[in-house]
Amino acid sequence: MVEVIKVGGSLAEDSVNLITLCQELGALAKSHKMLIVPGGGKFADVVREFYRNFDLPDTVAHKMAILSMDQFALFLSSITPNSQTTYVLEEARGLSSTGILPIILPSNLMFQKDHLEHSWDVTSDSITAYIAGLLLAKKLILVTDVDGIFTEDPKKDLDARMIEKLSVNELLDWNKRTSVDKFLPRILLKTRVDCYVVNGKHPERIKAILKGEKTICTRIIF
Repeated sequence: MVEVIKVGGSLAEDSVNLITLCQELGALAKSHKMLIVPGGGKFADVVREFYRNFDLPDTVAHKMAILSMDQFALFLSSITPNSQTTYVLEEARGLSSTGILPIILPSNLMFQKDHLEHSWDVTSDSITAYIAGLLLAKKLILVTDVDGIFTEDPKKDLDARMIEKLSVNELLDWNKRTSVDKFLPRILLKTRVDCYVVNGKHPERIKAILKGEKTICTRIIF
């Protein structure tokens, strides 16, 4: 059983912190069976722009956005020691068992097993949760550039409050984009994987979650 970690594309806005995070993840893989799923980052932003400007079909934009995750995966592997990219989950499982950090290129898998809604409600968050379900993962850790899930966007509202624990049903009832996508709770209801949202600018918090220790983050519970 592996622990699945999404590295959000927004973290690339701070190169120093992202490199530090990737170095820590590469080291943690030697003592934890882990799999990295990439976000889409600026590559996905380009897809959004094309979607708006050219009125692309939802399915085309969905596939292009998944391919943007492949690009971010290749980038992450280039700055992450002790890592290797792969298209295949079984290969990823094998790599993790030897202490190497696998970074999945999700396009082949998602094009073959395309069970998710084709809309911008489905991003790398939901795709990561879906992959965690396929692997029967012990933990799902969504690494982003904020401390967790907030009552409002903390980048726009200084009064926004971070929520330490949030039920899947509460998140579903919100029905809005927070620091995770709107479709995520629907996937979690099926996979039942223990999910955390944490700030990647503080790698020690990810380490604490992996060790089962209390830290600053949002835990999504059932």
